[in-house]
Amino acid sequence: MARNMQPIVKRCRALGISPAVMGYTEKSKRNSTKRNPNANKRGKKSEYAIQLNEKQKVKFVYGIQEKQFRKYYEKAEKASGVTGEVMLSLLERRLDNVVYRLGLAKTRREARQYVSHGHYTVDGRSVNIPSFQVKPGMVIGVKGKSKEIERIKGFMSDENFRGLPKWLTYDAEKGEGTVVALPARDDLDFEVEEHLIVEFYSK
Repeated sequence: MARNMQPIVKRCRALGISPAVMGYTEKSKRNSTKRNPNANKRGKKSEYAIQLNEKQKVKFVYGIQEKQFRKYYEKAEKASGVTGEVMLSLLERRLDNVVYRLGLAKTRREARQYVSHGHYTVDGRSVNIPSFQVKPGMVIGVKGKSKEIERIKGFMSDENFRGLPKWLTYDAEKGEGTVVALPARDDLDFEVEEHLIVEFYSK
């Protein structure tokens, strides 16, 4: 399985998204450089290139590969509703993304790793599948012994808690998050033109 090993910040810059979306900060020193300021300028992009870039951006944000991403599109295409919005809702409801959005991991990549290692629970049961789809009413928490891991303990505290989208709530005393609704289009934490992705796959 091919993986892009390009540095996160550099990849963000190439795809036109803020490193903050990935849970990273870009050092001001790199932003202030004056060396070859026209190096990143490109000619007018083709329609295909624009659509491809949008697809690559969403894949990068959620950390998934092409085969799995296409399955999300195909599932959304068969479901009722606007295909692009349904696809984004499916991606947002991945367990690794929910853990990240609850502030129980610094990045989606870290959340995916911790979920794979079985540190989180859904309705009290350990789930180690990052792509697991959460549903309204489900409660996401930290597994018993995992609460003693210093890094995870830090994520559970109020000081490290990040702002929530309106479809999630968090109980700081219990260290648990609850899915209270399905994610909506305006709940995303990054800009995307999902209709371009639909057009890309519709050809």
